[in-house]
Amino acid sequence: MNSLEKIWCRTFQTVMKAASAVLPWREPEILHFDNGTRGIGAFVAKKAYKKVLVVTGPNVYKRGLADELIKGLEENGVPYALFNRVVNNPTIDNIEEAFALYKAEGCDAIIALGGGSPMDLAKVVGARAAKPRKPVKKMKGLLKIMKRIPDLYAIPTTAGSGSETTIAAVVSDSVTHEKYPINDLSLIPRYAVLDPRLTAALPPQTTATTGMDALTHAVEAYIGRSNTQKTKENAEKAVKLIFDNLLTAYEHGDDLTARENMQKASYYAGVAFTRAYVGYVHALAHALGGFYGTPHGLANSVLLPVVLEYYGESAHEPLARLAEIVGITDGDDAAKATKFIGAIKEMNAKMLIPATIDGIDPADVPEMAKRAAAEGNPLYPVPRLLGADELEKIYGMIM
Repeated sequence: MNSLEKIWCRTFQTVMKAASAVLPWREPEILHFDNGTRGIGAFVAKKAYKKVLVVTGPNVYKRGLADELIKGLEENGVPYALFNRVVNNPTIDNIEEAFALYKAEGCDAIIALGGGSPMDLAKVVGARAAKPRKPVKKMKGLLKIMKRIPDLYAIPTTAGSGSETTIAAVVSDSVTHEKYPINDLSLIPRYAVLDPRLTAALPPQTTATTGMDALTHAVEAYIGRSNTQKTKENAEKAVKLIFDNLLTAYEHGDDLTARENMQKASYYAGVAFTRAYVGYVHALAHALGGFYGTPHGLANSVLLPVVLEYYGESAHEPLARLAEIVGITDGDDAAKATKFIGAIKEMNAKMLIPATIDGIDPADVPEMAKRAAAEGNPLYPVPRLLGADELEKIYGMIM
């Protein structure tokens, strides 16, 4: 990246940070019910919607995690339609299939149950309902919707994506293999329903990678240049909770205290990065997901320590502060930052997360790096700006 490109990126980011200060930011209202998701039925019934679209994935549905939600809706006479065919990394075709059901059934609210994929699909279905003449491809980027979407209830069954809090939805194009975010304040869910019991039966490896996904959100938000005092505080809380609870949740899945703390961490990290943005870890991970369907949490887990090391001294000061928060206090900023990255690697190793990703075709790397650069620059306020050539090198480190 040449000097003029760097000036353009930093100027864009400065303007965006200034503009962000006057945007109408909000957080979802957090809902808790003593009887879990079954309690949503009585709450939703008071809203008198015509019909609610329930969005979830086939695995969540087969595991019975939607049963209590559906019982609650039926007990309270809430009309609903069910879309349980969300694919990992939802495609435009998958979104349009769900939107067609939304329209055909006359729905006017959405409940998303699952991880990041059902949340993302539900958000874009809502965007299509708000802007029915605007195709998904035209929503790519920042603030392309700017209209309130139908009420969206987000019920996470993992603790990692943070999608229940964010302005972002990630879309895959099955034709071009492109994976890109749609960012708009209208996509922030109206309600977030947090129930740690939904995460208790997660496989250990899913617990691991989704937890590291949350850590990536918090760390990338924290080390970027668009922080506010509040985003820093939320990122710090998330990092501390993850270091204190992720291994416990991984090793003892039935520990509801650890599960609850991981849900809180995911929420705090989501609130942090939806305002402060993410960085090249996400850009690189999105390209991997678009080309190979690599699970987002896995890609972030592998890439996070590699990218942090590549940033070098530009990230040492904020990483050193995070190191202190998790109990690493010896040495100067460089030493503490190095130890913090080492602690991430150690946590990955304990949870059997690999240090590399199999199946990357070297012939695909230049195009993936180009797409990652296009996503990251000029939007992401990273500590060190990188061009496509340097992003290619990072792919090489995880092959």
